[in-house]
Amino acid sequence: MEGVPHPVPRTVEEVFTDFKGRRSGLIKALTTDVEKFYQQCDPEKENLCLYGFPNETWEVNLPVEEVPPELPEPALGINFARDGMQEKDWLSLVAVHSDSWLLAVAFYFGARFGFGKNERKRLFQMINDLPTIFELVTGSVKQSKDQPAAHNNGSKFKSSGKVSRPSESQAKGMKMSAPPKEEDESGEEEEEDDEQGATCGACGDNYGTDEFWICCDMCERWFHGKCVKITPAKAEHIKQYKCPSCSNKRVRV
Repeated sequence: MEGVPHPVPRTVEEVFTDFKGRRSGLIKALTTDVEKFYQQCDPEKENLCLYGFPNETWEVNLPVEEVPPELPEPALGINFARDGMQEKDWLSLVAVHSDSWLLAVAFYFGARFGFGKNERKRLFQMINDLPTIFELVTGSVKQSKDQPAAHNNGSKFKSSGKVSRPSESQAKGMKMSAPPKEEDESGEEEEEDDEQGATCGACGDNYGTDEFWICCDMCERWFHGKCVKITPAKAEHIKQYKCPSCSNKRVRV
């Protein structure tokens, strides 16, 4: 377990800060650190739990021996199901339990320090404004009108929605978030037909607006995120994406 004790949050703002820190740690475990997390969840070991800490770190460990525990405990035995499910389904299951645990910890603090109705409501609204871990891991997170779209920060991926075309000045330095097709004056109906004609470089299936796609910066082919094991959350941290084929190519002298 964590070596350095963290200060106990006592106000709505402090509880929310604690929530965000633990959430960030769990998101790292299930996205950017997923290989390390997968290896640590050995089904041969005893019951293991995934902990997120306020300092945005995570840890796989045995449950605390203290009964009752100081804080609500995460789901027990997440390692046992690892090899009996597809990896994406197992990660989704861990994400759901992690979301539940975060809420339990936040409202444990609320109960412990006597949050009233208005304080509990405000805390929930602050938490509810953030995407759940499950939404981020599965790529099902939906952008609200107040949130910038993924391609606003130079990314080249998309989970759903229509394809929008960049201006001439933008087009050179940015790949679109779905397989781009030439726009035609015949309108939206033909644009949708063009999008359906694009295929995944891995499985060959057609493009669908309800799926997450990512483009290789080297060969400029498009792929389903699930085919190359990239989630929207993981893609946010990728500056230059190389598909598996381009990653395996040797540099020619």
